[in-house]
Amino acid sequence: MIAWRSLLLVVLHALAAPIAAGAPGAPYVPTPDDIVERMLALAEVGEHDHLIDLGSGDGRIVLAAAERGASGLGVEIRQDLVDRARRAAEARGVSDRVRFVREDLFTTDLSGATVVTLYLMPEMLERLRAKLLWELEPGTRVLSHDYPIPNWRSERAVEFDHPAKVDVTGVTRTVLYLYRVPAEVHGHWVARVDTDSDGSEPVAGEPLKLEFAQRVTDVLGRMHRDGGPVPLEDVTLAGRTLRFTLPERKLRFVGQVDGRTIEGTLAGEGVSGRWRAHRS
Repeated sequence: MIAWRSLLLVVLHALAAPIAAGAPGAPYVPTPDDIVERMLALAEVGEHDHLIDLGSGDGRIVLAAAERGASGLGVEIRQDLVDRARRAAEARGVSDRVRFVREDLFTTDLSGATVVTLYLMPEMLERLRAKLLWELEPGTRVLSHDYPIPNWRSERAVEFDHPAKVDVTGVTRTVLYLYRVPAEVHGHWVARVDTDSDGSEPVAGEPLKLEFAQRVTDVLGRMHRDGGPVPLEDVTLAGRTLRFTLPERKLRFVGQVDGRTIEGTLAGEGVSGRWRAHRS
């Protein structure tokens, strides 16, 4: 079975030519400063972050992030806006922490980002989704202003009214979508459990054989055993954090995904412990 992230590489190669041709067509619409602050607060941007703004305009999101202690990169196709952003960085004393480049946002290397911000039209987000999922590390926060990223469930969506938006969209409605890049769990795993109970729980003894099916952040799972597959309940994936419940005795598993391993804790009716899984 082919992992979903591997499929994204095929998609990226297939779309590379039309994406690059279409990237310069996005309109420049500046984000009001107070919305910028709400975006950065929603993503909890701080001094340990590296923020990349795709379609950075006059650089205001990157500059505001720098004033919170973060480093940043602004990617913009218009040279006049790049020059304006560079002058603003000098004036605000943050030019040592930020860069602004004239570049097609679809060709930018995103691998060093911990936060990515977007204010792009839906058709551009459709094309950009595979690049975000492929290049960004699990747990990376992605913020989209006004438009959701297609076929990707947001972690949070904050809606409010802002009068300045009337001139741009004709309405005051504003929505900020927060996403978190998921780890890859699709496939088969073998888990071993260490508990502090009397050994009567259904996970005692033989290793657990787990299987997950994943579509971005939507995950289904089951445990294979001699009597047949047992569906897992309440399976969720947020960044690197995987959670699921084994129905028998309502054992709740929480683990951190790190490449080919998952490690974490479990708790249920009269039992607690730790578990560790690896890809079979």
